[in-house]
Amino acid sequence: MEGNFVITNTAKQRMEQGKVALGAGCGLGVPFPAEMLASMGFDWVLIDNQHGSWDRYSSMLAFMAVRAGGSIPVARALVNRYDEIGRLLDEGALGIIVPMVDTVEQAEAAAFASRFPPAGGRSNGAGGASVYGPDYIESFNDQAFVAIQLESKEAIENADDIMAVDGIDGCWLGPADLANSIGFARDSAEHDEAVMRMIEACQKHGKAPGIAAGSVEQVEKWAAAGCTFISAGSDKGYIGLGGMAEFEALKHLRE
Repeated sequence: MEGNFVITNTAKQRMEQGKVALGAGCGLGVPFPAEMLASMGFDWVLIDNQHGSWDRYSSMLAFMAVRAGGSIPVARALVNRYDEIGRLLDEGALGIIVPMVDTVEQAEAAAFASRFPPAGGRSNGAGGASVYGPDYIESFNDQAFVAIQLESKEAIENADDIMAVDGIDGCWLGPADLANSIGFARDSAEHDEAVMRMIEACQKHGKAPGIAAGSVEQVEKWAAAGCTFISAGSDKGYIGLGGMAEFEALKHLRE
């Protein structure tokens, strides 16, 4: 890339090419696992400020760790609020996920908070993101990936209008919250139909459809259905699964 912006959002590039950008989540609040996941080859690593144990400083360290591992740092905001979104971007996130977006107005607020003028209203005052160089302000809007979460019955009903909002690049659907909202379990026909409505709305408006898949089987299922912004597991999940598998193999020693 021309200029002095020191990193290209390769995850966004993959999605623009119609390829899957595969991510993993981090919620433990410790930067080292984020670097480990990045170095494994995940296209993006999510620093989850909604359900994870992160604060502003540890988030900045995690973004540094993800970059060191060769991946793209993405953050999920605690809430859809101007200051919450801005501070994560200021500390170095190149992607932002905004939860619980149910209406066009909420999507517009997320887009406004995420991009610099004239495309949005983000304030100029980068902290950790200053490492991206003197072209940061001029280059950020092109490099940023702004995703919203459709995860309610209302959101799915409004999906077409929401995904038409300028400044929103994609959706990362929350399947568990969607299941709670519509009253049908994941993998039910009704739940699958709701997810497909999101995918169709994204594709209609040239946005990247995505989902928090959570397993190899779910990643494969939704990639085949057209999703390109997909997360697999998480630091907590990988530790739990690995530890449990080893304990099961060795528990005879405790008998």
